[in-house]
Amino acid sequence: MKNSPRTMRLAGVDIGTLTCRLLVADLPPGGKLIEVRSERRILRLGEGVDQTKQLTVAAMDRVLQCLKKWRELIDAAYVDAIAVVATSAVRDAGNRNEFLDRVKREAGFEVELISGEEEARRTMLGIRSGLPLGVTDVLALDIGGGSTEFILDRPGQNPVVRSIDIGVVRLCERLLHHDPLTDEEIHQAREWVAKETKTAVAGMGNYQTAPFVGTAGTVTSLAAMAQKLPTYEPARIHNYQLQLDTIRVLEQTLLSRKKADRVGLPGLGKGREEVIAAGAIIIRTVMETLGMSSVLVSDLGLREGVLMNLAIGYRR
Repeated sequence: MKNSPRTMRLAGVDIGTLTCRLLVADLPPGGKLIEVRSERRILRLGEGVDQTKQLTVAAMDRVLQCLKKWRELIDAAYVDAIAVVATSAVRDAGNRNEFLDRVKREAGFEVELISGEEEARRTMLGIRSGLPLGVTDVLALDIGGGSTEFILDRPGQNPVVRSIDIGVVRLCERLLHHDPLTDEEIHQAREWVAKETKTAVAGMGNYQTAPFVGTAGTVTSLAAMAQKLPTYEPARIHNYQLQLDTIRVLEQTLLSRKKADRVGLPGLGKGREEVIAAGAIIIRTVMETLGMSSVLVSDLGLREGVLMNLAIGYRR
């Protein structure tokens, strides 16, 4: 007689260009993820990759130190399965194999290097696991450190995915060099984001009718700032409706300050002061280009999608 399905304990790690994320969660049969342990660390693995196409030793060392600690946490949690993915910075780096070999050797993780399209597919799995009732069609925006994904997903149809090589770290390193930023830098950034956004959604179909959903650190940080949250509260950030007018006000607040003066702004997490202005420029410009007046914030994304995808494979 076949064993009945049981609750699985899963661990997922997302090695991003700016942020590394850990999630250990239980998944009951037919249920939703129940968080056991969750961590986010801004480690800037992609520092300098846009110019040099190389991961620096210092950046690799920072990430390895973190991954070794997370390996201990995962081992202590007695998980059924683990998935570790790497995204834009590792995709773009000529020395990616050196990094992946070190992760395997020093932290004991087999890393899956996923494409922008696969990153988008798993991000949508994560987003869909926490959408409000009644939301079916989705145009999702995932602003990362090295790339940004647009995902148009309608039930019964193949998702339409576009990945552009603009993220908060890449935008800072390529165009945003002064502190505070100059008007010319801001203008150039807006022009680049608007141009790439128009190209991304050309031929995408009638995306305007789908609810607009944003995930990842820029959007969640702005949602926290809009509510002046003293500490990060997922329950107040998830499914928060963030208005374009609010984003414009927050963007102006950020652009008028030096990086050091952004530290301590209510809702802004430590370490994000360097890239949040770039993120605000991206989300504002994307929304204006697409004609969106608000964005539904999802605190769930790639990290949760990695676990959902892992569960599908594990239960087959």
